[in-house]
Amino acid sequence: MFSRTKALIGQNGVDRLRDDKVLIVGLGGVGGYVAEALCRAGVGSLTLVDGDTISESNINRQIIALHSTIGRPKAEVFGERLADINPNCHLTVLNEFLKDERMVEVLRGQPYDCVVDAIDSLSPKVYLLAHCHELGIPVVSSMGSAGKLDPAQVKVCDISKTYNCPLAAQVRKRLHRQGIFDGITAVFSPELTFKRTDASVAIPSGDDENCETDNVLGTISYLPPLFGLHAAAAVIQKILAEKGTKENEDLFDAKS
Repeated sequence: MFSRTKALIGQNGVDRLRDDKVLIVGLGGVGGYVAEALCRAGVGSLTLVDGDTISESNINRQIIALHSTIGRPKAEVFGERLADINPNCHLTVLNEFLKDERMVEVLRGQPYDCVVDAIDSLSPKVYLLAHCHELGIPVVSSMGSAGKLDPAQVKVCDISKTYNCPLAAQVRKRLHRQGIFDGITAVFSPELTFKRTDASVAIPSGDDENCETDNVLGTISYLPPLFGLHAAAAVIQKILAEKGTKENEDLFDAKS
């Protein structure tokens, strides 16, 4: 199943991905596509974390959201899906929202090669990023994908270089209070956030990417998945660059 992957990154690259462990926190429109892409790429061990259940309004952007899966736990559905994609992938499925001491416990539970932050809410998001930074675990974090339409503007960079993203601004502000200014890879879009003011627009409270309040933004089918695919690419490039071999040194710059 990895013959096409091997043709691109070589057997050593395939072996590196198979030997790696990645933690994905948040399995919504962004995190779900990260999980799928990493599994299909052959990452050998994935820990999936999400305490939410699938709702009808997830269907416009989340890969596991179907009418047949409404009401089921996201983590559970993803566990079944990824096991069917790659039965050799070691899966740890946590149907829970991580916070405080439990988050630290999970981070210390395995020697993760990378963590993906696809958390919607600001406080646990910053908590996760700060502890990854403290523990020296590479992390890729998704900023705000809601309220945007232009796929060409999605970028990957250090969080210190993000701009025009309200969520990224709040994350940077809180991290600065803890003395953290860089060292976190961010997926973001500088496209100005668009919010409709129509009284007829009704969005269920608490069902929006990257939002803690009722002041929710709309989403389109392709933007959260695109953020997720950029995040997955950043993870794979980090893994192959940091554990580089002669076969892939021309593909990936260790500074990326």
